[in-house]
Amino acid sequence: MFTPSQDDVRRFFCSVYAKTVSQRVTDSLETLAAGWVQEHPQYHESLANEQIALSTDFNAQSPTENPFLHLSMHLSISEQCSIDQPRGIRQAVELLSSRRGDLHHAHHEVMECLGTMLWESQRSGRPPDGQAYIDAVQRRATKD
Repeated sequence: MFTPSQDDVRRFFCSVYAKTVSQRVTDSLETLAAGWVQEHPQYHESLANEQIALSTDFNAQSPTENPFLHLSMHLSISEQCSIDQPRGIRQAVELLSSRRGDLHHAHHEVMECLGTMLWESQRSGRPPDGQAYIDAVQRRATKD
């Protein structure tokens, strides 16, 4: 399994942004990532300069959100839905998206559920609970 470093992730998104701006050909993963990059114009400045992207420290005390973490979560959720893993996530995200009328907004809600699942896994030392994650997304989809 491929485990990219923080710098690998940052280079990837900077490269996707550069290819998008120059209208160069992208592979399927880059095309998916480019869609999320386009949805976040507030990150374009961070993505435009790889040197700055690699040297910027984003942490809990940072005044700005980490664009690389945010875009990675969009990409992760998209990938989860494409293979329906954990089983049921595709349907839960589709329902939430339908209820919200916007996939992008739905992804942001799913990110909160994903982040909670990962935090709880790290805190407890247990594997991530995929069913709890799906249940959390489904609760959001049924909540007005």
